[in-house]
Amino acid sequence: MSEATAPRDRDDPPVVPMTTATLAAIAVAGLILLGLVAPLGPSVGWSAAPIQVGLLILAFVVLGPLLPRLAGGVGVAAHAVGVALAAAAVVATAHAAGISGRVGLGLTIEIVALWLGSWALVERLTAWRPGSALLGRLADAAVPIVFGAFLFVLWETITIGWGVPSVLLPAPSAIALRFVGALPILGADFVQTVVRAVIPGWAIGSAAGILVAILADRVPFLGRGLIPLGDFVSALPIIGIAPIMVMWFGFDWPSKVAVVVVMTFFPALVNTVAGLAAAGRLERDLMRSWGASWGTTLLRLRLPAAMPHVFAALKLNSTFALIGAIVAEFFGTPIVGMGFRISTEVGRMGLDMVWAEIVVAALTGSTLYAVLAFVERRVTFWHPSNRGR
Repeated sequence: MSEATAPRDRDDPPVVPMTTATLAAIAVAGLILLGLVAPLGPSVGWSAAPIQVGLLILAFVVLGPLLPRLAGGVGVAAHAVGVALAAAAVVATAHAAGISGRVGLGLTIEIVALWLGSWALVERLTAWRPGSALLGRLADAAVPIVFGAFLFVLWETITIGWGVPSVLLPAPSAIALRFVGALPILGADFVQTVVRAVIPGWAIGSAAGILVAILADRVPFLGRGLIPLGDFVSALPIIGIAPIMVMWFGFDWPSKVAVVVVMTFFPALVNTVAGLAAAGRLERDLMRSWGASWGTTLLRLRLPAAMPHVFAALKLNSTFALIGAIVAEFFGTPIVGMGFRISTEVGRMGLDMVWAEIVVAALTGSTLYAVLAFVERRVTFWHPSNRGR
């Protein structure tokens, strides 16, 4: 019997199939060694960074000799450990004395290796089918986390390693330090912009739009007049509305609430009108055959059928409200607020503080959207888009 067809002995170790992710990890290990051979900087070698060299060697061992022998969840965990070791080594090398701002070919190759390793890890996580539902959800959540972590490592390495001026693009570490050091200021700005302007304006504008949509459904000529007006107002630029509202309602938070109400009213109106028309003709005929009144049909059939459209408007308005309140603060506000802080810090070249405010705005917008999406899944559990989620 030939060697290719000979049966495998029982004592031999199991053969792990070579996937694309495994082959990419082996290539990453080769790039790590190549980067260690190349010069680290114009006048400095890897001997100036012994700890980083140790981390890269560990990453090579995990991704090279070890990983091809592993499969399943153990292989995913080992791959993640190897990529994390390489990322820590790359960031630490960029911050090392004598290297910051003078990166050479060696670190550049290590960055390429880290990119390839992160890509292979994302592919491995995407292809992994664990037996546990919890592990499956964790794997799905890990894919954007790995992708985002690589972008932050790349951002940190480029800005520090290549000496990018902080007035152009501060490093994530500088933004994080500024964020932690300015928590009282950021908290006051959050209260002024989000608590006093965004949330009330979003609630008033969205509720008013939904109520007027129900009224327009009851009185058809009102709907025929409001929908074109809504399209017109939605096309108005916020930089034209905000100064007018500031002049009408003053420089404090009421003018910002007014801007948010204008921005959120018509999306809620248009989407709710479209949602109320989403109920099928057969369902409405059935309600009429049962002698249901307009109000009963609205509560039992048309409003539930309109919920996907209503929540789409609410989620859209959560973004509009935050943007509207921040931009409105550019045109007049007390000495507090996210928009005020951004405009003043740009003038002072304090880009780290500007990015800290952007982080607060991003976290706020993401949280509002996530909360609304969670409530939507509970309310519209019957909708096909939510089945199996």
